[in-house]
Amino acid sequence: MCQSLITKYNVSGPRYTSYPTVPYWDLDSFSLIQWKASLKRSFEESNTSEGLSLYIHLPFCESLCTFCGCHKRITKRHEVESPYIKAVLKEWSLYLELLGSKPKIKELHLGGGTPTFFSPEHLHYLISELLKDAELAEDYEFSFEGHPNNTTEAHLQTLYDLGFRRVSYGVQDYNLNIQKAINRIQPFENVKRATDLARKIGYTSVGHDIIFGLPFQTETDVIATINKTKSLMPDRIAFYSYAHVPWIKGNGQRGFSDADLPTPDSKRQQYETGKQYFEAAGYVEIGMDHFALKTDSLYKAIKTGTLHRNFMGYTASKTQAMIGLGVSSISDSWYGFAQNVKSNEEYYHLLEHNIIPVFKGHILNDEDLVIRKHILNLMCHFKTDWEDQSLVFKELPEVLVKLKEFELDGLLQFEYKQVIVTEKGKAFIRNICMAFDLLLQRKKPETQLFSMTI
Repeated sequence: MCQSLITKYNVSGPRYTSYPTVPYWDLDSFSLIQWKASLKRSFEESNTSEGLSLYIHLPFCESLCTFCGCHKRITKRHEVESPYIKAVLKEWSLYLELLGSKPKIKELHLGGGTPTFFSPEHLHYLISELLKDAELAEDYEFSFEGHPNNTTEAHLQTLYDLGFRRVSYGVQDYNLNIQKAINRIQPFENVKRATDLARKIGYTSVGHDIIFGLPFQTETDVIATINKTKSLMPDRIAFYSYAHVPWIKGNGQRGFSDADLPTPDSKRQQYETGKQYFEAAGYVEIGMDHFALKTDSLYKAIKTGTLHRNFMGYTASKTQAMIGLGVSSISDSWYGFAQNVKSNEEYYHLLEHNIIPVFKGHILNDEDLVIRKHILNLMCHFKTDWEDQSLVFKELPEVLVKLKEFELDGLLQFEYKQVIVTEKGKAFIRNICMAFDLLLQRKKPETQLFSMTI
């Protein structure tokens, strides 16, 4: 990749799991009443045809991984499991009361934290209770994030029996020195055991998450990790760029310094090399940072045009409404976003008083909705258009002027009322989306809010 392009475009920018991005939510005009109304509207419009997505945040981890920017709580006290599950179920009951009729579940994902921190018995209770007052969509998909060190056969069998068919394991990198730097000691044998167990039980999609740009990581390390990964041939791979955001309160990014990180050009080379190795092994690039075998549902979603992106990342199908349960979870009604409180104690307190534990959010205006569609098109399909009048917005001419520079750099091409990202431009998709981000352009951040784009 051209060094001058890396230098030019390696700026702070969003990953666009939503638009508007969280720092640009209009908090002053948001209220819980508005959020409830937006969700009820969306549910009534889409539950029969699409169904509902559920994300459940399980925040506990036994140790702190120092590459992680997610919300978590570190503890070895497993007595925290039962009260937390009861609180999540209470939150779900408040949403059921709001919705007023039986929801149809299309997607359910357990994230964290470490979902497999919880015992198989507690996970069984949580999921079976959640599904009591719901029905399942015909093509539903249940998935969870497993830690290779503590995902047992009982975890996998219990969740399989409840309808889970997809599991993703956090691998990161197999080099022991890097694992020590990020406090994630995880031998290949543990990943192989967890992968083989899932396949033996019958999971149809096993994913591995690998990170490039980690402290002390080299291109050689990335190649070694990929070669070991290829010996297991997971169905999909998330090849994430390490997001260095040490300024975010509560994240664990310490134990190494900025000087220990790869330079921007060497980090990008890690990705380009990784991409070559994955594609040579039969994986297809899906959206941003994801690869899948042609037998996986993500690849099929690319072919059918149903690939979607939300706070869970890339999904194989779209639901208009997504409810996030648990501390820090974010919900999406399409017309609005709402995030739960981040403190377990406050979460429990609000639920004890029968209050849905939302503490901030954003209701999208007409402009937000149009821009959101363009950014989703780019992130999921590497193209967008404005042939339909509903996708035209006031500042479109100014955006097209900004896109001309990407065209000159060979990163996209214009066709009749549409832009198409080139193969070369896929690496800069976040930058291209930023040209559509009117809120970011109107109010440039005074301090760094996002990770670097390259």
